[in-house]
Formats: sequence, structure tokens, C-alpha cells
Amino acid sequence: MSTRLSKGGRLVDTSSTVAFQFNGKTLTGHAGDTLASALLANDQMLVGRSFKYHRPRGIVASGAEEPNALVNLGQNGKFEPNQRATTTELFDGLSATSQNHWPSLEFDVGAVNQYFTPFLTAGFYYKMFMHPRPLWKHVYEPFIRQSAGLGKAPKEKDADRYEHFYAYVDVTVIGGGVAGLQAALAAGEAGAKVLVMEQTAAWGGRAVVDGGTIDGMSAETWVASALARLEEMPNVTLRRRMMGAGVYDHGYLLGYERLTDHAPDQDGPRHRLWRIRTKQIVTATGAIERPISFAGNDIPGVMLASAVRDYAVNYGVAVGKRTVVVTNNDDGYRTAIAMVEAGQEVPAIIDARGQGAGDLGEKARKLGIRVALGMAISKVKGGKRVEGVELCRMEGNGGAILETIKCDAVAMSGGWSPVVHLWSHCGGKLLWDEVENHFKPDATRAPTGADGKPFVLTAGSASGPLGLGDVLADADAAGKMAAEAAGYAPATTPAPAGDARDENQMKPVWMMPANPVYELRMKMWLDYQNDVKVSDVQLAAREGFESVEHTKRYTTLGMATDQGKLSNINGLAVLADSLGEKIPQVGTTTFRPPYTPISMGAIGGAARDDVFQPIRKTPIQQWHEDQGAYMEPVGQWRRPYTFPRGNESHAQAVSREITNTRTNVGLLDASTLGKIIVKGPDAGKFLDLLYTNMMSTLKPGKCRYGLMCNENGFLMDDGVVARLDEETFLVHTTSGGAAHTHAHMEEWLQTEWWDFKVYTADVTEQYAQIAVVGPKARMVLEKLGGMDVSKAALGFMDWTQGKLGGFDARIFRISFSGELSYEIAVPASQGRAFWDALMAAGEEFGMMPYGTECLHVMRAEKGFIMIGDETDGTVIPQDLGLHWAISKKKEDFIGKRGQQRTFLASEERWQLVGLETVDGSVLPDGAYAVVHGHNENGQRNMIGRVTSTYYSPTLGRGIAMGLIKHGPQRMGELVEFGKVDGTTVMAKIVDPVWYDKEGEKQNV
Repeated sequence: MSTRLSKGGRLVDTSSTVAFQFNGKTLTGHAGDTLASALLANDQMLVGRSFKYHRPRGIVASGAEEPNALVNLGQNGKFEPNQRATTTELFDGLSATSQNHWPSLEFDVGAVNQYFTPFLTAGFYYKMFMHPRPLWKHVYEPFIRQSAGLGKAPKEKDADRYEHFYAYVDVTVIGGGVAGLQAALAAGEAGAKVLVMEQTAAWGGRAVVDGGTIDGMSAETWVASALARLEEMPNVTLRRRMMGAGVYDHGYLLGYERLTDHAPDQDGPRHRLWRIRTKQIVTATGAIERPISFAGNDIPGVMLASAVRDYAVNYGVAVGKRTVVVTNNDDGYRTAIAMVEAGQEVPAIIDARGQGAGDLGEKARKLGIRVALGMAISKVKGGKRVEGVELCRMEGNGGAILETIKCDAVAMSGGWSPVVHLWSHCGGKLLWDEVENHFKPDATRAPTGADGKPFVLTAGSASGPLGLGDVLADADAAGKMAAEAAGYAPATTPAPAGDARDENQMKPVWMMPANPVYELRMKMWLDYQNDVKVSDVQLAAREGFESVEHTKRYTTLGMATDQGKLSNINGLAVLADSLGEKIPQVGTTTFRPPYTPISMGAIGGAARDDVFQPIRKTPIQQWHEDQGAYMEPVGQWRRPYTFPRGNESHAQAVSREITNTRTNVGLLDASTLGKIIVKGPDAGKFLDLLYTNMMSTLKPGKCRYGLMCNENGFLMDDGVVARLDEETFLVHTTSGGAAHTHAHMEEWLQTEWWDFKVYTADVTEQYAQIAVVGPKARMVLEKLGGMDVSKAALGFMDWTQGKLGGFDARIFRISFSGELSYEIAVPASQGRAFWDALMAAGEEFGMMPYGTECLHVMRAEKGFIMIGDETDGTVIPQDLGLHWAISKKKEDFIGKRGQQRTFLASEERWQLVGLETVDGSVLPDGAYAVVHGHNENGQRNMIGRVTSTYYSPTLGRGIAMGLIKHGPQRMGELVEFGKVDGTTVMAKIVDPVWYDKEGEKQNV
């Protein structure tokens, strides 16, 4: 049985007793315990059930690699499923329940699945649920949905708070073991700004558990000294309970910090998601011990040897009174020695190697521990806990049992695998180490940044070395390299001296014994949570799944919540053996962020309730509100619809604004327009593919209107593109389209044109943009002074920049109203002051602000389209008469092939026209044009619809634009539109441009 030791436990405070509940039963632990160590101290070996067969499952590891010990934590608004007991720190009042069983953990009806094991092999669902087809809807699908998932979904609103945090550093060190601390010291002493993160609550990693000396000090003493030195450095930040979640392009890193999980009564956010920009990343993430595949290696009480050691040294917990150690390397002996020194019995060390261990083997023998060389475990005896092991020859098939040893725990050590996940997230490649039999980073193929230089390094055992001395030397070199790459001169001090590794070579053991019979392979578990066995992987190989990625999906190997941290290497080794290939040729599965799961609350941060979708405000928003503007929602913005004065109706206010802008000068807050920087040597080529017309031929200082389509050919956005310099373009989008357009750009760059040297940035909120519009617009700007805005100096579709009235300004000579117009961008911080200056300068010229409705009417008078009005996701540029904006020179652009499909190239499509009611009234918004007869649904036949409709004070009548079948060929015809009251109104098809058709007013 597992129990609390009378002494030991470097991380627990035995003077502080903590009460907690597991499945409704009250248990006790100590401050510093994890839930896993506290459960083991109370002899709670059974903690859950496996997913497919509902087999009894116990704790197998001591860290984030744990696949079995997943529990439901908390209650009501604090409830969260699938939390690892091994990483959950114990606190008073903690409440946990086990998962994946019914009606109880001890008696689970689902365990009947074990008797159907021969029929529920790999891929059985692909074969079983295909026939007969009628059973799918009423039998198979309901059964699968009922069985899917682990844990219970929360039903109440999350009661906790979360936040995001932004950090900018030179060097980020991920991992707080001796390697991470030494790398941080080397970088910090060079003067670099360093962030060190450790995912657990304790510093030091494995070295403080395994022992050894560093510079003549014990590992624990050296760690305390290193921490003291780092804490004195103002340029170093140390964070515990913080995981390096994912590494992305250009030195972007996500960190996941658990702030109050261990003390839920503390005030403040529960989790914090760090968004880090860093010049260099050092991953000192250590290595994970591998299990060994032998029959019954999933029975509660079978654990990783390193975990058994961790629980004894860190928490003062013995996982068994009699622990058998089975190993293929020297490190397993450390566990046997630690258990004996803790006063527990180790009946035998089962060493698959013929030569045994080096110095550790000699030490074990002196302690009286039996060492059985060249032996293997044929199978583990027991059901809900270990009762004993049967031994056989390693090179046999497991049929001849030589001995049975009674025990209540098995510590297995199958070698170590460097944690290469973060290294691989951004493209780092791996090498197979034939000596240690693991994948390690290939330093010659490191992740590189935009400059082509590596920005991710590994340190310590994450690089491959396993000896303490080699680990420290590697970490010291990594820290100095990172500091130098970040622009600092590293010190020339030597690395700390650690113990040399004196161990015999490990023996690669992927199955135990070497040639097991089928009955044993059916009980050798690779993926504990998903119940994937050695026999499943071998079956997948026989059925043609030769790719490790295909095998993964066919068998679900490595698809559990631990993402294969314990199962993948063993699984691909079995696959390689089945295919007659070497392991490097089979390769690995893809490592994707996050390294371990991140809470949805942390991902959302503060974006919940009222701030789930915050109202975005321009720098001039307060002025609008102070003037009594009527605001309307435009995407996430609130824009002034109109500025009513006195007792004016909205319609009267809009008419006033239009008339004033057409005759004097108006002022529009256009800050909400999307502004996206597209930069790089391939920026022009990229924009040529995004837009229907050519952008690469645009000269610096010039602007061009462009149309952007999706891959189906439908118009999704339009706007003006300005070329800032040879490699830089500024793309303007619609107010509601900036985020979508930017995401559209990034999707194509990241998935299709990943080799383009192009970078994009949404800078919408970095600038205030103000349109000065009307025949007196130039007079206002000339009064401000500082820049030449004459027609000769700044022609239509030109732009320039400089000082305007003392403000840093970029002026675009573009028009959305048909009038003389300037759109002026200034830094957001200067936006309100610039607006006030314009209002003051324009007072003598009759300056008035105008809102979005005035803008819409003026653009409709000019026949300009509006995304979202003239488009609805089914309209192509050709429908709107915009053939002129589609390049005939380009070979391709997004949407070109879509537009060539028969139904989009058809002459029967509705096309844009202007519409005038016979009586001068305003057509109903969205009204459909009807003709005689009815369609097959009994509805009136329709030949078109109104897309936008307004009253024009300039023309003194209602105007509208619409899409009509064969519209451009039907000028002058009358069509009938329905009204809300059931009556109809007649309208004439006319040219959609009513005002200043030649564009003389905008070109003055």
C-alpha cells in the first residue's frame, strides 16, 4: 500500500494539515502536497477509468505528462473538469471527483468493455459503424455521442477572473531546473533583460531530487544560491507556476501563469496569459522518462521510476511497501536506492540488460538489493492495484515464467526523451540519438526569425545530455549564446562543474519481453488514457497505415489529453519494428501548442460580459457625444449617424449636413476605416493576388482604389491602397472589415504563400483619420498652413506627408463624396487636438461636422457602391459594373477562377442600376422588383432588388441603387416594387450616377 513516510518530503510542511475531499470522502494532506501525492499518502491508488475499456487507472507520473489522474475540480462556478492531480496543488477545502465511470469509481458498468477487447481493436469504429446504414442515425450516433468526452461540462458561469499580460524581453528562459537557472545567470550577467518561467511551484527540477554536486555544493544548495543571485539582478524576472505554452514566428511566445489555483481564496485573477515578444528563447524544459510496455503495465501501482522517486523525496510518500524496479538504464537504480534509504523494501531490480548498471548498480548491491540481469516482466498481477509480477527472460516470448515476486508497486524506467515540443513549434528539426535512443534537437536546423538567424535554443537535458556536468555546460553555453544574439557581450566565466555521468549504456526496450506472444501484446499499453495497445499499432501497420500520422489517427495513439508525452516514442518504435524500418525513418508526429492545456478563461482573458466585445472609440468620440450626435453601431464602433441641432429631426439634420458639405465644407471622423500595413519585398506581388486590379505598379506617393474578393469570387471588401515606399503599402478597408480583411491576409500568407517575404500589421487604432470635404476644403487646410495642398502639388489620388498646422499629418487626396476632399491621418494621440484645430480654422468657411448618413447619401448620389449594401456575399464585381477594376494583365487573383464558373459568368445575373420613383418618393429599403406570374413556390416572380435607397436634398427626390436582371440594357424601363403596406410603386431604371457624372467637383 502507499503511505506517508515518517520523514522526508522537502516540499511539504508536515506541521500544516490540509483537509480535502475525493469522491465525497474527506482526506488529509499537508501544505505543499499535490493532489496526487495526497491521494497516494492516503493509499488511494485507483483514481479513474480509461476511455475505451474503462480499465482501472492509477497515477503513473508526477508532472504534466500524467495521462491517467484527471479529475473534476471544484463546484458550481468554480467547477472545472480534466484537471491533472499531479499538477494540482493541494489547498484546504479542495473538492475533487474521479471521471469516466458509472455508477462509481470502484464499480463501473463500463468495465464490461474489457471483455470485448478482441472486437474493439484499432480502427474498429471505422469498420463497425459503417453497416448497416440505417442503424447510424438511431443507434450508432446516439451511442457515440453519449460515450464521447471525458469529465463533465461546466453548467454555471465561471466565477473566476482572468487577464492577459504583455511583456518585452531580450531572453526568455523556459524551465526552472538547474539548466534553466544557469542559462538565466549567463544571460542576466551579460546585461540582457531576462524572463525565467517554471511551470511548477518549486525551482530546481530533477537535480534536487536525484542528488549530485555542483561546484562542490549539493544540488539543492546550488539552486538556492543561483536563485539568490538572480533575485538580486534588476534585469531578471522570475515566475513560478508559469508554463511556456507555445513558440510562434518572430520571437512571439505565449506563457500561461496559474496565479491562485493553489490559493483560491486570494483576491485577483486566477490565470494570466502572457503575450511575450522576445529576441531569444532558451528552452530548458528537461526530459520525460518513458514507460516500458509489458503486460499489465497500466494496473494502478505501476508508475514511472522517476515519479516514485519524486513522491518519496519531494512529498515524503512511498507508493508501495514493496516496490519492484524494472529498467533498461542506470537511472532506474536511483529509485531503488531512494526507496531503500526511505525505509521501504525493494525485492528486486529487473534489468533488461545483461551487463547491468555501473556505480549505481554497485551501490544498490551494497544496500542488499537483488539485481536480476537480462530479465523481464512477463506480466503484472492484480486488478485495481498491483499484487505481484511474473518474471521471464528478456530475450524470450514471455511464455516461460521463471519466478513470481509479490509486490504492491512497480517502478518502470524505459529511458529519457528530451522535451522538444517548444523547439519544434516553430520548425525546429530533430535528430535520433543512437546511444540514448531518443530524439533531440538538431542545432543546425533551429527555428529562424525574419533575419534568417536562430531565435530558439535548447539547454540542458532538453538538448540531449543527461549527466549533471554536461547539462550545466550546455545550459551555460545556451545562455551566453542567447545573450550575444540579443546584442550583449557574455562573460567568459566557466560553467559550473557538475558530477560526470558514469553509467552503462541503456538498452532500447520497446516491448518486454523482446518477442512477446500475442496474448501479452494485447495487454501491453502504450496510450493509457485512450487504451492503445502494442497490438493495436502492429495491426495498423499490417493494415497499411505506414505513416506515423496515419497510425496516430487510426489507433488514437497520442491523441489523449497528455498529447502522447508518454506514449508517442514507444508507439512509433513499435510501428518502426512492425514495418522493418528504423525509428528516424518513421519520424515523429507534429508537436503543436499549447504544451499542456490552457483554460478557456485564460484564452478569453477579460473579454467577457460587458467587455466580451468592447465598444471601440475613436480619439474624437467624446466630442461627438458632447455635441449630442446620434450614434449608430458600425461593426464594433459607434459612429455619429448625424448631428441634430435644436428640434431638428434626423432627416432634417442629414439634409442640412449634405447641403452644407456640397456648398461649403464638412468634417467627417473617418478614424474607423481599417488601416493595414503590408510590408516586405513581396508586398506588391501579394497585393496583386489579393486585389482584382494591379497594385505592384503603384508608385510611391500614389493611391489606387481596389476590390478584394474571396476564393469563390464574391466581393468582400474595397478601399484605397497607398504606396508608402518601395516595400510598404497602406491598405484602407471598410470600418467593419479591418479585422476580417487582416485575418484574410494572414490566412493566405500562413497557409498558401508562406514563402512570401511579407508582413502585415493592423494599425487602425494608431491613427485618427479626418475627412475635410467640400468646395472650401482647400481653404481650410491652407489656413492651417505648413503644407502645399494645391491641385498642382497634390492631385487626385495622390498622398503626401509633413506638418499641417503643427500636426504630424499624412494627407490623401481621395473622395468618397464626389466633392473636393482630403483625408488626413494623424497619430491617434493628436486626433482630438487636430479635430479642434480644423473646427476652429473652418468656422469662417461654414464648417460643419457630418455623420455616416450624410456620407451614405452623398456617395449614393455619385453611384459609389457600399460594401454590405450593394454586396451581400453573393455579388461579384461584374454585377456592379466594376469590370474596369479587374485587371486583364494579371494571370491570377483570389476569386478569379470562382468568377469563371458558369453561374457567375451568366448573362442572366442581376446587375447594378440607378432607380428613380415616378412620383419622387423614396423606395422601400430592400424592396424586390416583381413581374407578372408566380414561381414554383407560389411567390411573385422577382427580377431584382433595392440595395440602398435615400432622399437626396441635392436632387430634391428619392434615389436608389439596385440589382436588376439585364439592368444596364433596360435603361428607361419602368419596374414595380412592393411596399410594406402591400401597395406597389413604379420606378424607372436609370444611370446610377446622379451627381457630377464627369467628376469635375472632386478634381478642382
